[in-house]
Amino acid sequence: MTTTQPSPTAAGSGSSATEAFRAARATASGTTGVPPERVSAVVSSLLAGIHETIRTESVTYDEFRAAKQFLIEVGEGGEWPLLLDVFVEHVVEDVAARDQHGTKGSILGPYYLPGQLRLDSPATLPRRADEKGTPLALSGQVRDTEGTPLPGAEVEIWQADEQGYYSGFAPHVPDGNLRAVVVADADGRFEIRTIEPAPYRIPTDGPTGTLIEAAAWHPWRPAHLHLLVGAPGMRTITTQLYFRGGEWLDSDVASATKPELILDPVDAGDGTHVVEYDFVLERA
Repeated sequence: MTTTQPSPTAAGSGSSATEAFRAARATASGTTGVPPERVSAVVSSLLAGIHETIRTESVTYDEFRAAKQFLIEVGEGGEWPLLLDVFVEHVVEDVAARDQHGTKGSILGPYYLPGQLRLDSPATLPRRADEKGTPLALSGQVRDTEGTPLPGAEVEIWQADEQGYYSGFAPHVPDGNLRAVVVADADGRFEIRTIEPAPYRIPTDGPTGTLIEAAAWHPWRPAHLHLLVGAPGMRTITTQLYFRGGEWLDSDVASATKPELILDPVDAGDGTHVVEYDFVLERA
């Protein structure tokens, strides 16, 4: 008998993502308010872009009212984290990357949850006893831009399971499943055993899904691992690792894939896929 698991709702995912975002902001060190001159410059530019779009596309009152209704529904449905992370964050990350060196970054996304279990390397991510999926062994080394290993570097990792569900956002997945902070050894090396994640659909039962359907877009993200990699005195990298040949790799709804972040695992002979990937951090 096949059991159908409950899919995460857009509202539920948005609520969880909002709580996680607020928790991270509350504990962030050195967080300050945005200066008024930057608020004025950015908001003025944003509004000018909207005004120009209205003129260029000859937006009608009916279309304006439809957009207004959509924005109201996004707020009421708690979907701002989903909408912004899927359609906007990748451009913010591109701008941030202009002056950054080392490993390529990618978006954080809406499914990050702080405060996860800390494990020394080599580590196996927390999982269910009957966790399904192809075993994956990810190993590598964390170094600075001059090639010096960074002992005790932290590799925080989180991912979807074999069906594309994230713990903390799908009611049937235990809290902390396939999430951990892995501490590298004295040579900056790490080894993480997990399973290969599946591609997943962003939740489409709310206004974001309505927009995707109306625009005839698809809602899929390719399979990927999320990582935050950091060490004392170094800039923490936020990134994602993808899998060569994976579905949706060339048409990610979040536009977050990069060639430098694609893994090419090989079979170790026992059904486990193994792959190495090194991280390079720059000084903070």
